[in-house]
Amino acid sequence: MCAGPFNKRQYRKGFQGWTTDAVYLGNVHKIAVATLSRSIHFFDVTTTCSFEQVHLFGLSHIATALCYWYDTEALGEKCVLMWGDDRGSVNLLWFLQPFKGLFEMPFTNQTGPVQIFMPDIHAHSALVSYQHIPKIHNEPINRILYEPHDELIITSSESPASSVVIIDVSQKRGEYIWRIEKGVKCFDFSFSLGLLVTAGVGSAVRLWNRYVTSRPTAVLRSHQTTVVDVVIHQALGKIFSYSKDAVLKIWDIPSQQCLKTIPLQFPNIHLGFTPEHGSFPLLLSLTPDPVLLVTCREFLATLHLHKSESNSRSGIYTCALYNPHLQQVITACADSTLTVWDVKTGIKRMEIRNAHGKEEVSCMALDVHQRRLISAATNGTIKVWNLLNGLNLHKLETVSNAEVTGVICHHDNQLLATGWSRLIAQYSIAFSEDIYVNADLSWKSGRQHGEDILAMDHCPGLGLLATGSYDGEIIIWSLALQKPITRLQTNQQEKAHLPVHRLLFLQRRAQQSVLRSGAVLLSSQNGSVCCWSISGPRHNQGQFYAPDGSDESVMGLSTDQENSLLVTGDTAGLIKVWDISQYALSAADTQSAEGLPSLLHCWRGHEMAIVSSELLAYESQLFVLSISVDRRACLWTPQGSCVGCFGQEQQWDLNNPDTYQTNREPTGPIKEEEERTEDSQSRVSAGSFICWGESSEVTGTSLSAGDSQQTAV
Repeated sequence: MCAGPFNKRQYRKGFQGWTTDAVYLGNVHKIAVATLSRSIHFFDVTTTCSFEQVHLFGLSHIATALCYWYDTEALGEKCVLMWGDDRGSVNLLWFLQPFKGLFEMPFTNQTGPVQIFMPDIHAHSALVSYQHIPKIHNEPINRILYEPHDELIITSSESPASSVVIIDVSQKRGEYIWRIEKGVKCFDFSFSLGLLVTAGVGSAVRLWNRYVTSRPTAVLRSHQTTVVDVVIHQALGKIFSYSKDAVLKIWDIPSQQCLKTIPLQFPNIHLGFTPEHGSFPLLLSLTPDPVLLVTCREFLATLHLHKSESNSRSGIYTCALYNPHLQQVITACADSTLTVWDVKTGIKRMEIRNAHGKEEVSCMALDVHQRRLISAATNGTIKVWNLLNGLNLHKLETVSNAEVTGVICHHDNQLLATGWSRLIAQYSIAFSEDIYVNADLSWKSGRQHGEDILAMDHCPGLGLLATGSYDGEIIIWSLALQKPITRLQTNQQEKAHLPVHRLLFLQRRAQQSVLRSGAVLLSSQNGSVCCWSISGPRHNQGQFYAPDGSDESVMGLSTDQENSLLVTGDTAGLIKVWDISQYALSAADTQSAEGLPSLLHCWRGHEMAIVSSELLAYESQLFVLSISVDRRACLWTPQGSCVGCFGQEQQWDLNNPDTYQTNREPTGPIKEEEERTEDSQSRVSAGSFICWGESSEVTGTSLSAGDSQQTAV
């Protein structure tokens, strides 16, 4: 809030004290803020510079919960501001002509808000009338709702004798009283469903028929800590419940089943400490693009809610990578969704929907500190994301509308990108605070490749960059000189060059001078894995066909840090682990020209084509990550035991093999019940956490996941 037309120095002395609740008066564009000083402050927010307009003071008791209602079809008709107080009473201010004003505004030269003493409210009877309903509860009211269809007031308290009370405004009908052990901390009510949802000190969520106070119709048990807020989404038929440990759960009302569990990773949450959420952490906004807002101190999470548009479980996976620093797996889908998973448990940590609008995410990379994600799409757009909160930090200049097939980050966070444009664009994201970052086209890459570039990798130890194109040509570039230094070709006797789908530098071999004469670069060209030496007269050090069947391609290529194991994933769904510790070590090695490396393990990981496979290290263990067009992202041991699929209901623990899904058929059809549950649930995106306060760079601005700007997810 700011001073607006008033003197700032005088105004800053006016509003002091702790707030208890606040509510937006939508038809008149004002905010009412209640404080412990037995007052309510009315702020005008019609302009960007808001100011306090009215100070209503001298309330009989402290207002502990606010509620405001107006007729959305007749904005200028009678509306009501009501509050419950610390003595268990309900107070109502009926605004009779809200467009003419909420209160009488005297003509005066006095600066600052108009001061109105509550006992003198009758002096404003032309515009407002006051109603008081005493002693509904024996303890402070913590929630209050108004139901206009039957003119009902619903209140709650932590009193076991009057936990929830429903009365009518005229007090002519009988009241309904729910007596619940230890009282109620939060509730929500749906008139059309006849449903009351409550939560108290415990972890249970109770569902009640509005006319039956003796026993609940259902008790939902899944939370591990106290539930602090509940919300009913009537249109979706869902209940959202939120607990002290920052876990949001989505429940299906007809089946009373938990559809999804979302742990929210607020930046201010620390291990061993219970986060502070305030009295009203959830707010459901039923706009054309409905969102659920979740607060945790100065942070705000925005979750976009959508009805499922198809029977698919998720978008088709296009690429994936592992972040060893944060111990997270990041997947990208054709529907432009980025998802961050906890590798230790398999649960979803964050989701960014519409990252590139409706365009397919084609490739991803991490910055040098592994705290930022770079994503690129089929329309040539490139964005940089904060992996700690999911916000879009940078949008990079698009040099072509063609698909980006490769992005890397080398020293000083210099980003290189290439693709079907056949150009190499460079961006500096090291110290840039700008949203938009310009492209540097100083690389001598103009049409060096005769066909579209499909793959790229770099070797920091040798200062080299490798690019591979559709016609099978591989070009080695100098990162320092920004120009080609060597061209590699497949066997010249072949009638046609095979497309280069993947490139992989063997970084450990490149660091050892005695091994640099051997194969330091691998390429997958259809089903063949080719081994390349950068130096010497003969570059091709050998090749082998990895799939079992003909006409298959290797789309996943990864190795461990020692370059002793190689993992391949092919279009037949097979995952293979090879021993390459002694394979093509030098140009003089006879095995470099013919033969296969030792095959250690082989298993069918997916029913359909594998898009990517990666050998990752978690603590002292190795695991294999695979994603497929069968819409599954799976984790395996190097021996082929299935740890699980990311997003499955049962969590795993990588430190406890008993939790692995080794006896489960990972590629079998989805169970009918699982598919029905997934399809019926709302699609929720926890794409961005937005910091509101002095530390926020974009204060007071609602940012969507795909288009959010840099701020403090």
